[in-house]
Amino acid sequence: MTIRRIDIGERMSQTVVHSNTVYTAGQVARDVPGASVTDQTINILAAIDRLLSEAGTDKSKLISATIWISDMSTFNEMNTVWDAWVSPGNTPARACVEATLATPDFAVEIAVIAACD
Repeated sequence: MTIRRIDIGERMSQTVVHSNTVYTAGQVARDVPGASVTDQTINILAAIDRLLSEAGTDKSKLISATIWISDMSTFNEMNTVWDAWVSPGNTPARACVEATLATPDFAVEIAVIAACD
């Protein structure tokens, strides 16, 4: 059994690949903290694209997504970006909940699980 870790940190790895499954840590908009929900979601999904690519897969192989937003009134704003990004016909199982995130600068956090070859 092989486990591969990508972007290893002291507290967590940003991605873990086990067998044919890729798990990402919750991604926040590190490049644009405090920006709009739209801009944060765009930044997060770009980071997820990068992590999935490094793991040898892509968004067309998503299995599951968990989304945390700090204010449910921004649900539609986040979904506008999500809907434009997600692979048509390959939408994952998904949960979205309102939560207090690590800092008020972050309005969205997203973690995904994907298949890989």
